[in-house]
Amino acid sequence: MSNYRESKQRLLQAFAAQTPTTRRVQALLRALAARTEEALSALWHEANMPAEACLVAVGGFGRGDLFPHSDVDVLVLLPDGAEAHLPGALRSSVERFVSSCWDAGLEIGSSVRTLGECVSEAQNDVTVLTAMLESRLILGPRTSFNAFEAAMQTSVDPSAFFRAKSLEAQQRHTKFEDTPYALEPNCKESPGGLRDLHVLIWVARAAGLGHTWAQLAQRGLLTPLESRHLRRNEAALKLIRCLLHLQAGRREDRLVFDLQTAVAHQLGLQAQGGVRASEFLMRRYYWAAKAVTQLHQILMLNLQERIAKASTTPSLALNARFLDRGGLIDVVDDTLYEREPQAILETFVLYVSVQGLKGLSARTLRALYNARSVMDAAWRSDPTNRAQFLTILRAPQGQTHAFRLMNQTSVLGRYLWAFRRIVGQMQHDLFHVYTVDQHILMVLRNLRRFFIPEHAHEYPFCTLLAAQFDDPSLLFIAALFHDIGKGQGGDHSLIGAQKVRRFAREHGLTPTDSRLVELLVRKHLRMSQVAQKEDLSDPDVIAGFANEVGSPRTLTALYLLTVADIRGTGPKVWNAWKGKLLEDCYRLTLRHLGGAPLNREAEIEARKQEARQLLALRSALPETEAPLWRTLQLSYFARHDAAELAWHARELWRTVGQLQAPVVRARPSPIGEGLQVLVYTRDVADLFARICGYFDGAGFNILDAKIHTTQDGAALDTFQVLSSDPDTLHRDLVPLVEQRLAQALTQSGPLPEPRRARVSRRVRSFPFPPRVTLRPDERAQAWVLTLSATDRVGLLYAVARVLARHGVNLVLARISTLGERIEDTLLVSGSALQSPRLQLAIETELLDALALPT
Repeated sequence: MSNYRESKQRLLQAFAAQTPTTRRVQALLRALAARTEEALSALWHEANMPAEACLVAVGGFGRGDLFPHSDVDVLVLLPDGAEAHLPGALRSSVERFVSSCWDAGLEIGSSVRTLGECVSEAQNDVTVLTAMLESRLILGPRTSFNAFEAAMQTSVDPSAFFRAKSLEAQQRHTKFEDTPYALEPNCKESPGGLRDLHVLIWVARAAGLGHTWAQLAQRGLLTPLESRHLRRNEAALKLIRCLLHLQAGRREDRLVFDLQTAVAHQLGLQAQGGVRASEFLMRRYYWAAKAVTQLHQILMLNLQERIAKASTTPSLALNARFLDRGGLIDVVDDTLYEREPQAILETFVLYVSVQGLKGLSARTLRALYNARSVMDAAWRSDPTNRAQFLTILRAPQGQTHAFRLMNQTSVLGRYLWAFRRIVGQMQHDLFHVYTVDQHILMVLRNLRRFFIPEHAHEYPFCTLLAAQFDDPSLLFIAALFHDIGKGQGGDHSLIGAQKVRRFAREHGLTPTDSRLVELLVRKHLRMSQVAQKEDLSDPDVIAGFANEVGSPRTLTALYLLTVADIRGTGPKVWNAWKGKLLEDCYRLTLRHLGGAPLNREAEIEARKQEARQLLALRSALPETEAPLWRTLQLSYFARHDAAELAWHARELWRTVGQLQAPVVRARPSPIGEGLQVLVYTRDVADLFARICGYFDGAGFNILDAKIHTTQDGAALDTFQVLSSDPDTLHRDLVPLVEQRLAQALTQSGPLPEPRRARVSRRVRSFPFPPRVTLRPDERAQAWVLTLSATDRVGLLYAVARVLARHGVNLVLARISTLGERIEDTLLVSGSALQSPRLQLAIETELLDALALPT
């Protein structure tokens, strides 16, 4: 049957030779199904299958569509009692048929059942029932197949089937995080994918309501507009899935990064104005998936009502325009929004203000879907609508769900036109794992949780500050606009600030509040930069940031927005160390704004006194701290808190002046995550590199490093580290780290090569170009080295080896990992930095070290 492979290949080549369209892909899928039927028929006859047996296409093949690399699902339907009449011959024929299919290149999924077995299996397994509902006769007696169809229809309980398929869909959606906006969505299984459309047809068939969109429209379950949109978006998803199969050369339903650009180019999409071709593709996909999600929800609710006859559900009048029908907001008639456009936002005002409402009815969802044309410029500028939008923002509860629902129904993008531009927009910064609109709504959700007492245990300090903040709606406005300027060219913070300034003016915010939301949007990245990249022990840094913020109210708002923003970028970005840095930045700046600027000498003296008290509480002898402290400079005391000063003194007082071997001490980090590791040893040129080499080999990520050299030539370094294994109990690792790191520091000879690991598919697809900047610090006493690159195993160690090779000493390290990107700031010194030629060599070698392996 080489003819099958050859003819299939010719079909695929002919399709690939033309510009792919939805019409051509539908023709291809039907042609592949028809060619497969021909091959199956020939093999069926060659296998001498009994005349009373039927060959039935089921599943996707039963629908008459066959994707290039999908399985061919068939049922060999036998009449009851066939095994008894033809036991040996039947078995031999079936085995010959199945094996010949595989030999011919047909990847079949086959089942062999009698009619009675089909009924029994269908009653026991809803998945089997689902596959057999989508059946089509290929060969065999029509009367047998008709009996099979009738038995399947009789076997199904529409209500139970609907419930089972609804639960399956919920489970599937949960697996894909309940969003169609994943960066690598599965165009078949993700929310808004083809499977959601299949579920609708399955449920309709089970209820005897039809098996095409046209039939559902004839029965009043769909409007003609909805039917057209379903067909159009289904065709778009089929086209993308088909191209994925062709590009991958196998069954591949995920829009993985590796294939997005290739699929985009095959569709004729090209990069424009700094926007990648893959971004245009994903925007097209997300809009289709969003429409499918909306229509799926509408039709499922309609099917539920039709199956359960839920139209008799008691209703309660909310006002003259809306009813409460079983907890769902229902419009009094289908044309409400077209007659009274102001009722659109009133829907969501009711949602956040009336207890017990949990969603929108199918009738309301449909009315919103069909009323998009009235949500125009005049509607956006209507004073009543503006007042209603502010009412939603200022409601005491429900904003998170309301704004998600507004986005799902396209109301949010129609009201905030700038928001519409970022719906489904990808972010290629290896930092955010959500599209821009989903990230914004996640930030809004995080802010809202700060104001809910039930979530106080998550971020107690944020909840404490939120309880004292006078107007939460201002934070919600800032959240909606903080990234709204992305993808428009230029600085998105400035673009967003312009847009929120206009919003504030149009919605009547006071001048004070307008200035606050504008500043929050314009500077929403600033606090994170100060906390993670600058020296918080420097009074000038704190004073400069305080001048930018201007008031405690603004500082509190910016702190809450910053925490919510970082938490909303992805599940792996936030950690306790970032939380500590931001909280320290907040407290120091608040003190300065309160009229108590940081006085370094007074602050250090207070820390020393607190450290002495902590030592006394641990029964330490008087003057325990003195031997160590006499060897240290002011910078040491400025960069460590009192607890760290006491810990160092307690661990090292016997060793000062008598250092024979490296001293390594570790403890569970006071921030509640990871380990804090103290290293005290003789200072050598490659010390930092050797320490990084140990942590690299042991699977630890370095979050922070404080490097000091004592006046008697010893190195006193403190590291904040976190195991790369999320299930690690760090307390159990203390003895191991103390022993193994001390051993590593006694080794001599060349530094070992860094570990190499495979980079993720996302990193390969969206590489971040490495950047190295080396400049003198403000006092010209050291050099500031900033590094930006794609993160990977062994990266900091590779940097440390370059510095060690050139005799460059590390004074301070601020390590910042943003998703899959690092933004590190190192304070370094060394004679090599005085030479322009050596500077250039160091920068070149650092760029090579930061580059992704080829």
